[in-house]
Amino acid sequence: MKTPKAVPEVKLSWEISADEITAILAGSHSNPFAVLGVHPAGDAFVARCFIPGAEEVTAMTLDGGVIGELKQLHADGFFAGPVSLTKLQPVRYRARRGDSEWAVTDPYSFGPVLGPMDDYYAREGSHLRLFDKMGAHLIKHDGAQGIHFAVWAPNAQRVSVVGDFNNWDGRRHVMRFRADSGIWEIFAPDVPLGVAYKFEIRGHDGVLLPLKADPFARRSELRPKTASVAAAELEQVWEDEAHLKHWRETDKRRQPISIYEVHAASWQRRPDGTMPSWDELASSLIPYCVDMGFTHIEFLPITEHPYDPSWGYQTTGLYAPTARFGEPEGFARFVNGCHKVGIGVILDWVPAHFPTDEHGLGWFDGTALYEHEDPRKGFHPDWNTAIYNFGRTEVVSYLVNNALYWAEKFHLDGLRVDAVASMLYLDYSRKHGEWIPNEYGGNENLEAVRFLQDLNIRIYGQHPNVMTIAEESTSWPKVSQPVHEGGLGFGFKWNMGFMHDTLSYMSRDPVHRKHHHNELTFGLLYAYSENFVLPLSHDEVVHGKGSLIAKMPGDDWQKFANLRAYYAYMWGYPGKKLLFMGQEFAQWSEWSEEKSLDWNLLQYRMHEGMRRLVRDLNFTYRSKPALHERDCEGDGFEWLVADDGENSVFAWLRKAPGQKPVAVITNFTPVYRENYSIRLPSAGRWREILNTDADIYGGSGKGNGGRVQAVNAGGDITCSITLPPLATIMLEPEN
Repeated sequence: MKTPKAVPEVKLSWEISADEITAILAGSHSNPFAVLGVHPAGDAFVARCFIPGAEEVTAMTLDGGVIGELKQLHADGFFAGPVSLTKLQPVRYRARRGDSEWAVTDPYSFGPVLGPMDDYYAREGSHLRLFDKMGAHLIKHDGAQGIHFAVWAPNAQRVSVVGDFNNWDGRRHVMRFRADSGIWEIFAPDVPLGVAYKFEIRGHDGVLLPLKADPFARRSELRPKTASVAAAELEQVWEDEAHLKHWRETDKRRQPISIYEVHAASWQRRPDGTMPSWDELASSLIPYCVDMGFTHIEFLPITEHPYDPSWGYQTTGLYAPTARFGEPEGFARFVNGCHKVGIGVILDWVPAHFPTDEHGLGWFDGTALYEHEDPRKGFHPDWNTAIYNFGRTEVVSYLVNNALYWAEKFHLDGLRVDAVASMLYLDYSRKHGEWIPNEYGGNENLEAVRFLQDLNIRIYGQHPNVMTIAEESTSWPKVSQPVHEGGLGFGFKWNMGFMHDTLSYMSRDPVHRKHHHNELTFGLLYAYSENFVLPLSHDEVVHGKGSLIAKMPGDDWQKFANLRAYYAYMWGYPGKKLLFMGQEFAQWSEWSEEKSLDWNLLQYRMHEGMRRLVRDLNFTYRSKPALHERDCEGDGFEWLVADDGENSVFAWLRKAPGQKPVAVITNFTPVYRENYSIRLPSAGRWREILNTDADIYGGSGKGNGGRVQAVNAGGDITCSITLPPLATIMLEPEN
């Protein structure tokens, strides 16, 4: 900012001091609304303006009527003079310099847009439509059209909105401070949609901060640019009422939920290696998921983020779908397209932490505003990020409003809340002395607990069709129990124990599995303590862990057989299902966010067989109520064989009231077993509804010829079956 020229002493009837002119020109005046615009001067009115580059200025009404010629009080563009008005009203100026002439509508002649109730509810934390008030919105105000900007920065000396529309000059649109809420606002007339903007903030100590992106921006520039973009209100003709009604009125615990976890940037790229648009992704991903039988797509975070390798988990724009895939309307069209064919969309959501990029939320107004000042509470050592201050009302409101925003504006079906464990524990990834106990001396983050409970109360209260899913890796109690029963209020919780124990077991050579039989039986001791989702997620196929097929032991044939048996074991196990992209066709290579999945593998029999199996598992799971209606209730499970560690055989019955039961039997050794005796609940013929060793899946084709016979012998109903090597079969009574 250049230093203004010296101002000669000026004495006018409306009395404006040289010091105030100097402050306006220097951009250090904290309240230009008290100086600029239209003001009473005795029985008349005076207009003052700052228009850099102007030599002459004429004041006009908005409809073009001339009301006065203003006098230049400073060569840098400060003008003032009496105007012919009978009341306070917005004005426009015609500025001239040489042969150039341009119009400027005075932002300081407009009254505030926000009202005292906005201040009250924002300060109280009960404002549930902040996304309609904060950020940038095109409105008509006092007879003019323009953009209303609002941002929370309670400790700033001065806040300006800057952008292409004012040459990024922080002196031109200094915002009005609302002391009751700490919000700064300004109506910027004539500013069109699509302009890039940021906030220029002078901290409490008078120091200018790096330009800040808008925390409530609904659109952002494409990285590496970091400005916010003034976006239109989202317009989408939604055609999904039947879909929303189904999930609004149903008990989600008793519905089939099979989630396909997707990283949108690397599922399938264009031939030139660039990322697809939402419309391009919709044309291929939606039909693929319909064909594969998945019920939901869960995206790794698609909110704006500066760094591709963060996969979206270090977000700087919680309200903006990333510009990588086009405009926000494209994402709305994608969700609408999914809903029209019955597929839900879940967003991976990150309220636990945020990156410290200088344009982001960090030290937003020169103080620790969104984060804690003390690094023992405000800095995350694992990710070098800042931790939200869940004890601050406005921060909690910012996050809760964001969850409601995605549910309302984009009709999302769910939020998978990332890193919940890191939020719940004050000593998460910290050594002794690196954390601060709570008020009772414990390690529980009571403020985060209250935030999560409030989040779930608001989400389920406002949008009962939405489900929340916690990625929580500890034994914190009642994560998926209602808040009124002392729970956190989530709909579901990721079962990290299932993932860890089963992958540990499956990675062992089959000859050793008999010594680790309890790794698979142990999970049933807690399988109904929460509403679980069984996750084979992106975390298991990166950072040197290799793909799922690469984790399996044995030669190639055994690797595929192991993975097929494992998938069917999981689809028959109680709990909802989640599988990361590429694992459905057994991609060999570890996932990389930089390139497409290895779709070329589908030309090979074993990979195509794996894809067919996952497809058939999904449709079997969805079509057999016994496999999904009691996923979260203990009466839907009964062990048939739990103690045959010597043969590494597991068998159980899945049940639902009034439905045919399904028997799930797994042989986790390469030994082909004939005449294996197993008890069943009813005599008669049982149909083999799935066999992972079938030839169509790439197996050896061994099995039971499609049927087995259960007989009653002295009160015990048993049948003699064939167990294919490294395979899972499912049986259902014919009658």
